[in-house]
Amino acid sequence: MAASSPDWVYDRAETDRAIVRDLAPGITAHVFPGSNSMLSLVTADPHSEGQIHSHPEEQWGVLLEGECIRIQDGRAVAMTEGNFWHTPGGTDHGIRTAETGAVILDVFSPPRPDYQSHGEGYGDGAP
Repeated sequence: MAASSPDWVYDRAETDRAIVRDLAPGITAHVFPGSNSMLSLVTADPHSEGQIHSHPEEQWGVLLEGECIRIQDGRAVAMTEGNFWHTPGGTDHGIRTAETGAVILDVFSPPRPDYQSHGEGYGDGAP
C-alpha cells in the first residue's frame, strides 16, 4: 500500500495487518474483522484439503484465482475463477484442490469470534 493511503485501504498482498490462521496443511487464511462482517483471504495450495466443518455465521465465498472443489451439504462441485457460493450458518462445508491451488475471498456475517486471533484450525465452530 502506498504511504499516502488511508488506514482503511488494504491490499491483498499486505498480510501484516491480518489475523493469520493456518486452517489445514497448505490452507492459510488472512482475516480482516470489522464490526458487522469479516473478510478472510484463503490461500489453498495444490493438493490440499480442508476439514468439513460448520459454524453459526453466514458465509459467502468467491474464487478469485485457481480451481477448487466446494463441498457443501455432502455435494462436491467443481469451481473455477469467478464462481461464488453462499453457505448459511450451520451448514457442513469445506474445500479441496487438485493440481491447481486456489485463492478464495470469504465474507462472514457476523464476524466469527473464533477468528479474532492468530491460530490454527477452523475454531470452535468446527466439529
